[in-house]
Amino acid sequence: MDIGALFILLALVIVIAMYLAQPYMERSVVLVSAEELELSALFAKRDQAISSLKELEFDNSLGKVPEEDYPRQREELMKEGAEAMRQIDEFKASGITISENENQLENAIAERRIESTPTDDAIGDDLESMISARRSKRKKKSGGFCPNCGHPLLSEDKFCTSCGKKA
Repeated sequence: MDIGALFILLALVIVIAMYLAQPYMERSVVLVSAEELELSALFAKRDQAISSLKELEFDNSLGKVPEEDYPRQREELMKEGAEAMRQIDEFKASGITISENENQLENAIAERRIESTPTDDAIGDDLESMISARRSKRKKKSGGFCPNCGHPLLSEDKFCTSCGKKA
């Protein structure tokens, strides 16, 4: 290889390396105020309480949570969520009471439950379509067996898919 080609290749490698390293060299720091951090933490705490309540409701519906523990756990999670929402409201300088926070929390849980669970009709429709597809496949399969190898044949098969003998 020529020395000029080596220099061109080396220059190309250096340019590519600089291009790839550029994001790591830049020092772009996004400053976030303490208030924004606190508000973000409060929203995360609220979302965690909602998710925990949703999981508790699901576990209760499956019978995983003992009946005597469920009300106590639900009340604790409701208090945590309501407290987070109260702090958010205080942070935003609103005067909302804890009972209103509990209502907001219940509404948020109901909205998430509606968004995440399919309706019974949709499940029933899916089951019906799967059953009808299975029935139509069954009707096609009743074609007999290959006289040579005994492999099952469909009614429209002219040759055995296993051994190739004419059906």
